[in-house]
Amino acid sequence: MSVTIKTRLTEEMKRAMKGKEKQRLAVIRLIQAAVKQREVDERIELDDTQLLQILDKMKKQRRDSITAYSQAGRDDLVAQEEYETTVIDEFLPQQLTPDEIEKMVVAAIAESGAEGIKEMGKVMAILKPQLQGRADIGKVSGAVKAALT
Repeated sequence: MSVTIKTRLTEEMKRAMKGKEKQRLAVIRLIQAAVKQREVDERIELDDTQLLQILDKMKKQRRDSITAYSQAGRDDLVAQEEYETTVIDEFLPQQLTPDEIEKMVVAAIAESGAEGIKEMGKVMAILKPQLQGRADIGKVSGAVKAALT
């Protein structure tokens, strides 16, 4: 049986505490807080798929912040957000290459029978669960749109 993301988070938190890695510990606690909040709000125990959604969302927030801070010339905050992104990445599966994504897009279009841009939702419904945490869904959406036009 493979180790769950939740278990890895707990183990990494302990390791960061023992190693006195305050910055890393803060990021891991931030992830755990987001997980706990969703579990309490929805009164459920999250599985790895749902954890990947949270991690994806957190990573996207960091990317957006990096863009905003870069434009504002706040290199100190950019560095902090980039560090948080690297820690979040540790808990995400390995990212897919553009070639792998392209093959998945072609397969999903064939599977769904989509013939135009109006049927993009069908294709994305097939792809989203397969790509969760492994690719930027926004970029995949662009690839699907390009393939359907």
